[in-house]
Amino acid sequence: MSARAVYSPVTLHGRRVILRPLGEYDYEGWHDVRVRCRDWLVKWEPRSAHSSHLPEDQRSFVGRCALRERERQLGTGYGFGIFVDQRFVGEITLSSIQRGPLQSAFIGYWIDEAFAGRGLMPESVITLLQYAFESLRLHRIEINIIPRNASSRRVVEKLGIRFEGIAERYLEIDGAWEDHARYAITAEEWADRAPELVTHWLLPLDA
Repeated sequence: MSARAVYSPVTLHGRRVILRPLGEYDYEGWHDVRVRCRDWLVKWEPRSAHSSHLPEDQRSFVGRCALRERERQLGTGYGFGIFVDQRFVGEITLSSIQRGPLQSAFIGYWIDEAFAGRGLMPESVITLLQYAFESLRLHRIEINIIPRNASSRRVVEKLGIRFEGIAERYLEIDGAWEDHARYAITAEEWADRAPELVTHWLLPLDA
């Protein structure tokens, strides 16, 4: 991989994962995962009934990468590719960042089906929560999941993130308005639990 491909203004390191913004040079790896895992992924993603189920073409992908970079510059969002041994395996985003009295944001994520169940997504979530609370100084992070999406719910339940209830018809997902299970964690909860979570998910096993 070229030096250009690993450069990022924000790169976050977990135990096994590296989170960094995607760029044009990541399209081939991203497209391969999106095609191979289409049926695994699209049924859970925000999408109107008239949207295409096909992966973005390279031009659209590059435009989305540029939009993510603009959000980073404005401080309104941070989008990351998830990499394991330099291989692209998924995405995780910190979006809709609100400052002022809210100091809040949302986390969303998806992973290559071939890498699901290995603990990589909980590790990625903890890596991003550490950045959100300790570097960005946010106060509250939400993760909203379709109730029947058992794989995504296992991530937050494995981490012990607090369940707040069901938001009815919360988002349009694959053409239907879907209820979402709402999970949240505050800065106070993070301060209490960070030693446990960071040790379990981020520190080297021999630390």
